[in-house]
Amino acid sequence: MKIIKTILVVSFTIVLVSCFGFSEKKENTQFKEKTTFMPQENTAVVYFASGCFWCVEAIFESVIGVEEAVSGYAGGKTLNPTYEKIGTGKTGHSETVAVYYNPEKVGFKTLVDVFFGSHNPTTVNGQHPDYGTQYRSIAFYKTENEKKIIEDAIIKLNAEVYKEKIVTEVTLFSKFYKAEDYHQDFERRNPNQGYVKAVSVPRLNKFKKKFPQLLKNDKH
Repeated sequence: MKIIKTILVVSFTIVLVSCFGFSEKKENTQFKEKTTFMPQENTAVVYFASGCFWCVEAIFESVIGVEEAVSGYAGGKTLNPTYEKIGTGKTGHSETVAVYYNPEKVGFKTLVDVFFGSHNPTTVNGQHPDYGTQYRSIAFYKTENEKKIIEDAIIKLNAEVYKEKIVTEVTLFSKFYKAEDYHQDFERRNPNQGYVKAVSVPRLNKFKKKFPQLLKNDKH
């Protein structure tokens, strides 16, 4: 079932189709396409899910040391998920972003801090205004050390900020499916799209204000 959100902006009620429901994919041609990303020998990758991947991708791409962020699907058991299929909430997958980074410039722990600091980890199955299992909070790990870093962050945040209310799943990574091409760099390419203006950009700006020391100089 497609999710339609109503967002009130400047006293006018504007009906916006959410991250899932947006069906008319118009790209802003003023932005040049990025060159094909080629991971370097020392490039590492980590996977996070924290709501609409348009928002999450833009946030991580603004961080120093992050070379690329790719939108996709992970956390479920259904083979070859698509945008339409995961939108039903029945595939088990969550909208996920693969974050490619240079460990010499940014550490795994810092990226975990970015993850927890850029969404509400106490919201079950969603980030406003998107709700459903496909929008749930997941931090994926590949090694026991990564798992410990994530769990230590949860313990600290539960004690100091969230009063034991964090619902983020800590999940062993298995497989990532890259999302359809039109989802990649969506926020950057479509700055005037309704959901981007009402949700993605404010979320990105909130992150920038919170973590100014982590931002690249050339990010919008």
